[in-house]
Amino acid sequence: MQFQPILDEITAILQQDLQQHGPGGQVASYIPALARVPAGQIGMALRTRDGQEAVAGAGAQPFSIQSISKVFTLTLAMQKLSEEALWSRIGREPSGTAFNSLVQLEFEHGTPRNPFINAGAIAVADRLIGLFGDTACAALTAFMSDLAGEPIGYDTEVAESEASTGYRNQALANFMKSFGRIDHAVAQVLDLYFHQCALSMSCLQLARAAGYLCSDGAHPLAAGQAVMTERQTRRINALMLTCGTYDAAGEFAYRIGLPCKSGVGGGILAVVPDRLSLVVWSPALDASGNSVLGQKALELFTRRTGLSIF
Repeated sequence: MQFQPILDEITAILQQDLQQHGPGGQVASYIPALARVPAGQIGMALRTRDGQEAVAGAGAQPFSIQSISKVFTLTLAMQKLSEEALWSRIGREPSGTAFNSLVQLEFEHGTPRNPFINAGAIAVADRLIGLFGDTACAALTAFMSDLAGEPIGYDTEVAESEASTGYRNQALANFMKSFGRIDHAVAQVLDLYFHQCALSMSCLQLARAAGYLCSDGAHPLAAGQAVMTERQTRRINALMLTCGTYDAAGEFAYRIGLPCKSGVGGGILAVVPDRLSLVVWSPALDASGNSVLGQKALELFTRRTGLSIF
């Protein structure tokens, strides 16, 4: 299948939609650095298991990956920790609530419902601090650069913006700390969490980095090298399908039919197991924090290609 014409067609359709109707959502205005990102942009990129690549629109433009980073921090934690050590304080069920909900966390005594909501990702960051200590931020950036095959940037302005306005994340971390679910200093854990969200990557870089998710855990750029086992890869894809788009996961499964992970920077990572990794980006979000045009792009892609896990 030739994917470049498909991506070109989809981005052309959505660029026309932008011109006629606008972005259809709002950028993440509660993070000042993201509030200034122009909403009227759309990019796509993919990489197949055998190395074919396609890029369209703004697919080569870096953006703040935000919660897409949670896939990679979870991967790094799964590489290094036993299942008991990783999952003893983190659940694996869909949340059904907003990604930054405090109510559910209180009801469940400080145990995050899954690793892809904010509380769960903060708990994963705590595990990584236990593994890497003060070098955790550098270890994550090096890991991402290795997967993408080139140095990955870090947006200091975005990280500082999140740190200065991230009151709810601070509340989540302190609440978990009060229940003994966080081992390390809250400030240190949040520093890593804000760092991971502030990584800056393009759709193409992310599609390359996520290649192990469509190839049974094999490194996307280094033949013969494994990022994780086939079993671990299946489990991350399962969590992406059920939890990766917050309280809209059911809608994504219904309309798109692929494991996905979104971020409030406007990116969405999708995986077609055994075939390809695909990333779309458009900054305007819906009420659940998912890119409006990104969802349309993924739905158009699955319709035109027939690719789905179902």
